[in-house]
Amino acid sequence: MTALCADLYEIRMAASYLRRGMNAPATFSLFARKLPRARGFLVAAGLADCLSFLERLRFDADELAYLGDVVGLPDGDLAALGELRFEGEVLAVPEGRVVFAGEPFIEVTAPIAQAQLAETALLNFVTFESSVATKAARCRLAAPGAELVDFAARRTHGLEAARAVARASAIAGFTGTSYVAAAREFGLRPVGTMAHSYVEAFPCERDAFLAFARDFPEAAVLLVDTYDTLHGVRTAIELASEVRGPLGVRLDSGDLAGLSKQTRELLDEAGLTGARIMASGGLDEHRLAEITAAGAPIDAFGIGTRMGVSADAPSLDSAYKLVEYEGRPVMKLSPEKLTAPGAKQVYRGGTGEADLLALREEPPPDGREALLRPAMTGGVRVAGDGVASARAWCEHDLGWLPERARLLVDPSPGEVAWTPELRRLTDGLQRSLAVKHGPEPAEQP
Repeated sequence: MTALCADLYEIRMAASYLRRGMNAPATFSLFARKLPRARGFLVAAGLADCLSFLERLRFDADELAYLGDVVGLPDGDLAALGELRFEGEVLAVPEGRVVFAGEPFIEVTAPIAQAQLAETALLNFVTFESSVATKAARCRLAAPGAELVDFAARRTHGLEAARAVARASAIAGFTGTSYVAAAREFGLRPVGTMAHSYVEAFPCERDAFLAFARDFPEAAVLLVDTYDTLHGVRTAIELASEVRGPLGVRLDSGDLAGLSKQTRELLDEAGLTGARIMASGGLDEHRLAEITAAGAPIDAFGIGTRMGVSADAPSLDSAYKLVEYEGRPVMKLSPEKLTAPGAKQVYRGGTGEADLLALREEPPPDGREALLRPAMTGGVRVAGDGVASARAWCEHDLGWLPERARLLVDPSPGEVAWTPELRRLTDGLQRSLAVKHGPEPAEQP
């Protein structure tokens, strides 16, 4: 990950700033303009990758040569870009916290060229990982009593995405991942059963189950639906006495609620009351809610494609906008894209209270907590929180959310109010900019 992980216009703008000695501090705010239609909240994620990128923000010699040879930047620009490092400040909402439209996930304050170059990478990390963490959190809400595991790696849009999905879903409360590289990197629990191909490779289902149970006695979760689900369950039961460790079965197709009830009955009749039932296959929060409402005795779910690509809301209307330069608040007036000026803070109260968006310089209101916290100072990362801390924040904030925002269908997003001071600044600056940059008045006849 290098400084070339940027859109070309950011590199050109950075070069232009440096040519002119424009090194004053600039504050950029990263936020979602609005929530996707089916979302009542967002779960903040991606900050760890943002900070890692900023720590390594630089151009090496080969990259500078490319910018000279292909992009056509002159030697002076290349020399200035070659010296560039991120030396700024980052305030951010901790990963796992719930946020709403218009609230900054991150605010970056740094010399303007440095802050500008971060735009594409920071938007990429926060937009994707927050989309997935939100989808995963909705799955958690739909099946609160079950264990959820990330099965998405094979269907995500690239292995880097699979890595990010494993982490984002862990933040939302998933207890493990099938993707071993991510489990190792983030200290997550690797989880896996078997594929249908394993069963098909043996002369019969019984031979496959017995071989797997003997090879992995502590992880003998048997996939029972390759041929006939209930026959597969009965075959697994027959082998129970030959399995030294705990036995489990996985259902991957069909009427999961109905089959799980029949499976549970068969297992219990055989005295295998401790045998666990896992289910997978095209699941999302809506399927989970239906299965849970049906009283299905499923202990764990493997959640794949629809969570890993956040299928119904695969992107956010996110933005990274300049809100202050050299101590001067700035804003854009574009239709439907008006921004609020000035560096900001978000204050949160009790359940049901609107969040309060304020100018950062305003005194904090009594009885509210500040959501934006220092994450980087002078280009150095502040001791950050890991996945476990982010998971705790997510669990806390999902409990804090009003019920209307937690709904899986037609939710009502949490409200965000502005302080009078922020409103006055925004309205006043909007009027002055409209006068300065608006259309010339028409000539009177």
